[in-house]
Amino acid sequence: MGRLLDIHPTDPQPRRVAEVTETLRSGGVVVYPTDSIYAIGCRLGDKEAIERIRRLRRLDRKHLFTLVCRDLSEIATYARVDNQSYRMIRRMTPGPYTFILPATKQVPKRLQHPRRRTVGIRVPGHLVTLAMIADLGEPVLSTTMQLEGEEHPMTEAFEIYDAVGNEVDLVIDGGPCGMEPTSVIDLVGPYPEVVRRAMGNVDHLLAP
Repeated sequence: MGRLLDIHPTDPQPRRVAEVTETLRSGGVVVYPTDSIYAIGCRLGDKEAIERIRRLRRLDRKHLFTLVCRDLSEIATYARVDNQSYRMIRRMTPGPYTFILPATKQVPKRLQHPRRRTVGIRVPGHLVTLAMIADLGEPVLSTTMQLEGEEHPMTEAFEIYDAVGNEVDLVIDGGPCGMEPTSVIDLVGPYPEVVRRAMGNVDHLLAP
């Protein structure tokens, strides 16, 4: 059975953040809050933990995970970012946006789009998430914490814990989250393309 761990949403306690990162380093699966909805994640190279998330979420092999990073410098390790994309991402992060970018060799091919060789990257604005990634020293491979058949994601940690506490190692209670996912912006082509319009303002990217 996993644990439910309270972490202050605006002043994360370092000792509790360290418990989270130790869980991740030990191969654990963690549910954590973001500035959009709750997410579930693990370390990038942990195949067993990734498979646990796939089973829990009932995801097929076509489902692509997102790399949740702490800042722009970390993004550049895992994705190729040209000057135009860099300026846009700098303006819009941290925030509720996922950017599709060409992946570097640091991203295993099995986690890239099979044809386009891209990866989803995001820098959230939630202080608990940022503290967790900073302490871990690497991105967290993540996807939305929404179970199959649910019309909407759960917004409270205790609800998530009641539902999946026996299938994950840790559920972080960092306060309630919303029900709207991030907006997704494809930066691979010559012009930004809004793939999904959700949380976060993307009006300036839409064609008139």
